[in-house]
Amino acid sequence: MTRFHKLIPVALFLLFVSLDLAAQHAGTILFNSQWKFHKGDMPQGEKIATDESSWKLLDLPHDWSIEGPFSDAWASGTGYLPGGIGWYRKTFDLLPQQQGKTIYLYFDGVYKNSEVWVNEKYVGKRPNGYASFYYDITPYLNPKGKNVVAVKVDHTDFADSRWYSGSGINRNVYLMAVNPTHIAVWGTVFTTPQISQQQATASLRVSVVNVSKMKTEVIGEITDGQGTVVAHQQGLAHEGKESDVALSFTVKDPKRWSIEKPVLYTLKTTLMVNGKAVDEVTEKVGFREFHFDANKGFFLNDENTKLKGVCFHDDAGALGSAVPKAVWKRRLQTLKELGCNAIRMSHNPHQDYLYDLCDEMGFVVQDEAFDEWAIGKNKWIKGWNVGQPGKDGYSKYFAEWSDRDLGDMIRRNRNRACIMMWSIGNEIDYPNDPYTHEILNTGRNPQIYGKGYQKDNPPAEQMGPIAKHLVEVVKSLDKTRPVTAALAGVVMSNLTSYPDALDVVGYNYQEYRYEDDHRQFPKRIIYGSENGKSYEAWKPVSDLDYISAQYLWTAFDFIGEASVWPVRSSGAGVIDLAGFPKSEFYYRKSLWSEAPTTFLSVAPGARREQGRSRGFGDAHWNWTSGDSVNVYCFTNGDEAELFVNSGSLGRKVVESNGYMHWRVAYQPGELKVRSFQKGKPFGEFLLTTAGEAATLGAVPDRNTLKADKDDVIHLTVSVLDKDNRGVPLADNEITFSIEGPGRLLGLESGDLRSHEDYKASKRKAYKGKVLAYVQATGPGAITVTVNSPGLKPQTVQLESLAADNP
Repeated sequence: MTRFHKLIPVALFLLFVSLDLAAQHAGTILFNSQWKFHKGDMPQGEKIATDESSWKLLDLPHDWSIEGPFSDAWASGTGYLPGGIGWYRKTFDLLPQQQGKTIYLYFDGVYKNSEVWVNEKYVGKRPNGYASFYYDITPYLNPKGKNVVAVKVDHTDFADSRWYSGSGINRNVYLMAVNPTHIAVWGTVFTTPQISQQQATASLRVSVVNVSKMKTEVIGEITDGQGTVVAHQQGLAHEGKESDVALSFTVKDPKRWSIEKPVLYTLKTTLMVNGKAVDEVTEKVGFREFHFDANKGFFLNDENTKLKGVCFHDDAGALGSAVPKAVWKRRLQTLKELGCNAIRMSHNPHQDYLYDLCDEMGFVVQDEAFDEWAIGKNKWIKGWNVGQPGKDGYSKYFAEWSDRDLGDMIRRNRNRACIMMWSIGNEIDYPNDPYTHEILNTGRNPQIYGKGYQKDNPPAEQMGPIAKHLVEVVKSLDKTRPVTAALAGVVMSNLTSYPDALDVVGYNYQEYRYEDDHRQFPKRIIYGSENGKSYEAWKPVSDLDYISAQYLWTAFDFIGEASVWPVRSSGAGVIDLAGFPKSEFYYRKSLWSEAPTTFLSVAPGARREQGRSRGFGDAHWNWTSGDSVNVYCFTNGDEAELFVNSGSLGRKVVESNGYMHWRVAYQPGELKVRSFQKGKPFGEFLLTTAGEAATLGAVPDRNTLKADKDDVIHLTVSVLDKDNRGVPLADNEITFSIEGPGRLLGLESGDLRSHEDYKASKRKAYKGKVLAYVQATGPGAITVTVNSPGLKPQTVQLESLAADNP
């Protein structure tokens, strides 16, 4: 949902800067520029007289942890990167048009334990690092003088997460100016009770903050993509007090939001006082009908649909958790190519614009609130399942803050067409981490910490009442979507009331239980909420009507959840840290996508794991003569023929594990496969032996970008031989320099073991490649030059365009 909150009338200045709010509540202005940052504690850092001369000037979002350095003194769970304390300050004047208004300071997320002061007055705190929140700062402002916002961020308990979280104000900040009588922040609730091809009914509830004694009206208007008004209603608000106004619409022949055609409408809600517009909220909404069936699975707009989903975290390698919109857009485009149609926001609410992109691009979204509840999970410090874990984390705040954090997740996102499930937790029932049950002494437990029943751990029965309460919190705010959770210890949870509290029950890595549990609990709606990448994990979804979904762990490699030093990131993704697809990506594409797919990957013989997606190796033909290698073909054709230097090794059909396999004696030259579908040519893929490194290749994903903080160019730099073939094992160090109005945001190779400085201007290639993120600092020509000793350099010309005018 793209939600604009426009002050009426609006100053020309506000109108221009509000363009940056295209993916957020657009109240007044994006408040990201010209902040001062100090890493480390600063006693009385909220004082106006604080000396900022040594503080760093920067624009938000900002993640200080990604600036490193990597060290085994930190925690493997969070990628061996530092936490600590940081302070942010910003000095600003109220514009004349903002004076006399109600001013909200809105944070999309701050990791974590943020405390906010305005002009030395304490405004509030928010422990949760993923929650969006706002403050009414009107009472603390100097209307006609300087104002100082100070934010303290405390991430001293650096081993507080099972994955990389980052540290700092790592999402957008907004300053919202509204009239004293206005529509509340998150104050519109849009639902679609009835939808068919012929007609849809829509309901709108508007929360009005009303201090006016005059006639106050709410007008709702829905327009289609061509700007045609398709519905219009109005109602009266109570004068002089806060109240809700309910409107109902009828839309003829609605174009329904779907995965293939994610059609969005514009909902404009206008607040009128005595005939004059005083506030306006504009947001994108969609019409779609969906439901789950215990026997038939998931239906979207009456069409039975398999959810081919992925899980991912917030980081993007070199960028940490402060990821520009354009980077996520490119990543989502890659997932579309994969055949993915669903996303699980593991294991917390994500950046605001990411949901906008899912609305626009057609992804079914599961929004998730928590990874732990009242009792902390293991947080690994010296490597996953190595040594003594820590217990720091959200659990210490759960009792006081969980209702509010969960409720705000719902309020923030409930109008979005893409969201179709709310999740109240991930692997809360991981056996013995922390809950336990006697059943763990018997049966099959694919996920378990320790051995058997741990009598000193909290009993599993404690989860049921908590789950019931959290579901009630969700239902008090949204009854239109099912509530789910991802269960890791189903054998244990089945003996509690936890699954019964849920509308839809997710199973993590418990595919073997699907059929038995469907028989035992015939009314239970079961789906795969987190799954491995083997064919055996996909086959039940493909074969069983009642299993509607699979969510791969994971879409992307991510920082954290690491093994022992020097490995500092997880390699669980089908796409690496730089966004480059791995061989597993094409295996999955051959299973999920209808687009013709033919791909080759090669691995040493010892790495083959029958029936599993691991061990597929890489797409190159540079080995040692005489090596016995495994060659894999991934295709959604039904046959393929393999050639080595034009000599055929014969045709094969797709095996029971979803791919084809040949054992081949390596010889330099060419490895080629031709695929067939029903006897007809279907596709072809070629690998060629590369020579010695000779030059660099530099290819941007496009040559123009906007001069704003959301846009980024992805520049892929490859080490090439004299014939411009990629050298797959090259690890040359590559240096980047930029001239003109541009800057280097970061360099990423995808190497899970690299401890190089992410903010440096040079990086070693990994598997022959490095990705550079380039951002504009203003309009004009940008020249990027890449060099490496002994290799021919390359220069790339880019053009930065002024941000679009309204």
